[in-house]
Amino acid sequence: MTVNQPTLGRFFEDFVVGDVYQHPLGRTISEADNTWFTLLTMNTNQQHFNAHAARQNPITGGRVIVNSGLSMAMMLGMSVVDMSQHAVANLALDNVRLTHPLYVGDTLYAESLCTATRRSESKPFAGIVSMHTRGLNQDGEEILSWDRSVMVATRESGIGQGYFPAARTGPLGDAE
Repeated sequence: MTVNQPTLGRFFEDFVVGDVYQHPLGRTISEADNTWFTLLTMNTNQQHFNAHAARQNPITGGRVIVNSGLSMAMMLGMSVVDMSQHAVANLALDNVRLTHPLYVGDTLYAESLCTATRRSESKPFAGIVSMHTRGLNQDGEEILSWDRSVMVATRESGIGQGYFPAARTGPLGDAE
């Protein structure tokens, strides 16, 4: 019997400059997602939660627009499984560009390009991975992009590994 340890993501040495990572999960943004996030973050712009007020906005065609903070948070989350599952620190988020509106009912996807890697000079257990990430709606329109740098653990560091507990009753699959 083989036990497959729980694994997600990449370690520092797995990244290749020039590779594109299409993050596997898309997410349709619901009215509840947008309203709850907007109110939770105390954003009082009614374009995010009041359809009547949103109808007065000529830029959005009268549609309720998704809070850009939610778009950013969702995209960042989508990228974790590929880009920062084994991060020990986020270092920078630069050049944020909001290029197209995202509306309630749209589906958001994200992909990242690895733009640089280098070993950390001060943390021997990690390296720095730089990336350009963009979000696309269901029609392929780029809605948001940024550049990001993350300190990612090396495989040899042991960080993010070996955390699954041993069952007190013994391994699953053992004959009783």
